[in-house]
Amino acid sequence: MNDFARYSGKIKSVAEVLKAVGSRPRQQKLVMCHGTFDIVHPGHIRHLIFAKSKGDLLLASITCDAHITKANMRPYVPEDLRAINLAAFEIVDFVIIDRNPAPLENIEIIQPDFFCKGYEYFHSGAMHHKTREEADVVESYGGEVIFTPGDVVYSSSHIIESQMPDLAKEKLALLMDAEGVSFDDLRKTLANFKGRKVHVVGDSIVDSLTRCSVIGGMTKTPTMSVRHEQKEDYVGGAAVVAKHLREAGADVMFTTVLGNDEYGKYIQQDLVNSGVTVNAVIDDNRPTTNKNAIVVDGYRLLKVDTVDNRAISDKILDKVSGYIATSECEAVVFSDFRHGIFAKETIPSLIKAIPKNQLKIADSQVASRWGNILDFKDFDLITPNEREARFALGDQDSVIRPLGTELYERCNCSVMILKVGEKGVMVFRNKNINSPRAFFNIDAFCKNAVDAVGAGDAMLAYSTLGIMVSKNPVIAAILGSFAAAIECEQDGNIPVKPENIVDMIDRLQSLNSRHCSN
Repeated sequence: MNDFARYSGKIKSVAEVLKAVGSRPRQQKLVMCHGTFDIVHPGHIRHLIFAKSKGDLLLASITCDAHITKANMRPYVPEDLRAINLAAFEIVDFVIIDRNPAPLENIEIIQPDFFCKGYEYFHSGAMHHKTREEADVVESYGGEVIFTPGDVVYSSSHIIESQMPDLAKEKLALLMDAEGVSFDDLRKTLANFKGRKVHVVGDSIVDSLTRCSVIGGMTKTPTMSVRHEQKEDYVGGAAVVAKHLREAGADVMFTTVLGNDEYGKYIQQDLVNSGVTVNAVIDDNRPTTNKNAIVVDGYRLLKVDTVDNRAISDKILDKVSGYIATSECEAVVFSDFRHGIFAKETIPSLIKAIPKNQLKIADSQVASRWGNILDFKDFDLITPNEREARFALGDQDSVIRPLGTELYERCNCSVMILKVGEKGVMVFRNKNINSPRAFFNIDAFCKNAVDAVGAGDAMLAYSTLGIMVSKNPVIAAILGSFAAAIECEQDGNIPVKPENIVDMIDRLQSLNSRHCSN
C-alpha cells in the first residue's frame, strides 16, 4: 500500500463526516479547523494539537484549489496532496476538501462543537470580519469559536517564497494516481507517435550563436572589443517545431515563407535532411529571418536580428492557405512568431482553410513581437506563456490561476497549457473550475538549465502528439513538460529524442517505486 492509500480513508465527504460524528448533542465533542494548509509548518501543528485538546474528534477542512487566489502560483501543493498531508497526522480524524469559497455552509451542516481559528484572526479584542461571519454561524446553533494561543505563528506564503520546496515528483505521482495514468501509459503514448500526420504552419527562423572572447575596451569610446571565434546556426521558430515532431516519429509537413537567400536554402535543406516535407513559399521581397546572438564568455552580449515583419502579400497568403486546405494530416499546428505569416488580416483566412476533421493547435509567441493568442479561438489546444496571457488580456496584476481561467474561457479552447517558466505549467481543461482537476499544475523538471530557448517549441510538439494519440490532456502535458525539461538542459535548439523522454520516465518511476516501498 503506498503512502497516499494508507491515509486516504480519512478524507471524507461532508455527508460521510456527518454520518460518522452524528448530530448535536454528541457524546464525543467535534472540533473543526479550516484553512489552506499549503505547506504544513510548525504553526499548523501547534494549531492542530491545541484544537484536538479541546475535544474528542478533529476535523480538518481545506479550501479547494479553485478558490485560492491570494498569491501567484498558489496553492503550491494541490488539494489532494494537502488533504493527504493532514490525514497523515494521528491527531486528525477526518479531512474534507471544501468546494465553497468559505466554510460557512459546511459549518452549518456539520455543526462542530468547537470551531478553532489561529491567533492571527483575533487582534486587540476584535475578530477579522470573515472570522466574524464564521462565528455567527457557529454561535447560531450553540457552538463555540476558540483561538489558538499566539506563541507560535508561521506563514506558508513566507516559507514558499523564501525557499520553494521541491515537490515535483510527489505532485506528479499524485496527479497520475488520481487520473489513473501509469508510467506505462506514457511509454505507450510515446511509442504510438510514429507515423502520425501533422502539418506545421509558421515563421521560420535561423537562430545563430556567434561566439566571441573579450579583447578589451576602446580608449576613446565606451566600446567593447571582442574577437570572433565561431558561428553556429540552428533552425528555429516554427521550423524547429516541425523537427521536434519529426524526431518524435511523426510524418510532418511544414509550410513556411522564406526569403530567396542562403538562410532560406539552409532551412529547406536542413528540414529535408530531417525527413520533413517542406512547402516553401519564396518571397523575393523579404529576407529569411535570422536572429544572431553575440555570446561572450558564455554571456549573451547582444542580439542582431535580420527580419521583415510585414504581413505576407495576398498572393503568398493564397499559396499558404492552399497548402493548409489540401493537407491530409490529422492535426494542424499554427506556430506564430509574428514575422509575417500570421497577422490581423491573414489569420481569419488561414483558420478558415483548415479542413474540418483536423485537430487545431496554436502557439503565439510575443518575445519580441505583438502576437495575440486570442486570435486562435475555438482551438483544440493552445500553449501560451504567462507573458503572452498577460498581453492578450491586458492584465499585468492578476495572479496566475484567475489570469489563466479568463484566458481559457475567452479562447474557448478544449485544452490550454499555460507555461510559467521555471515554475512549470498550469493546465486548464474544464470550464467548471469546481470539477476535479479542472486545472492542475505540473512543476518544471529541469534541474540544470543551460539554455531555455526552445523549451516552448519542445513542449508544443510533444503535447500535440500526446493529445493526438491519447486524447488525454494529463498525458499530453506530462510528456510536453518532460520534453521542455530536456530541451532546457542542452545548448542550442536541438530536437528532443523520444528515448531521452523514456529515460526520464524510467528514472521517475524508479524514484516513485522506492518512495512507495519505504
